[in-house]
Amino acid sequence: MFLFRASGVGSRAASLRALRALYRSLAEQNGPEARALRLLREWLSPEQRAQFDAEGYFEVTGSHTGRRYRIHQGTVSNVLELNKEGQPEVGWCFVPERSLAAGDVMLAQKIALETDEMTVLALANMIPPKLPLLRQVVRRAY
Repeated sequence: MFLFRASGVGSRAASLRALRALYRSLAEQNGPEARALRLLREWLSPEQRAQFDAEGYFEVTGSHTGRRYRIHQGTVSNVLELNKEGQPEVGWCFVPERSLAAGDVMLAQKIALETDEMTVLALANMIPPKLPLLRQVVRRAY
């Protein structure tokens, strides 16, 4: 015996829409971008994870020079070298050879700077440091 009974085409259509929404939600939670961000978060220290959650970036220390780098969320031109005052001094662009989700690129950048800084910088393109990313400015304004 049914406790609830769907009647008519409208209720079937509503059920189908709800099922599609659930599927999309599950796909987003388990898609490549979500999996990449979960993996990145597992590799971040508690301090880096808190910084990433609050600011949309995290900082790492270079393996050879001890310089500080800020890795912003993204895949291209997202690494800034910081001066002693913590201000962006130089931008760096380096990415894996194949296209990856943003979290995977950021994890590769973190590992590269923390383990073989000089080799990475020899391959990277130097770019002028940018103004704060628009999404950070907008987020802070509200």
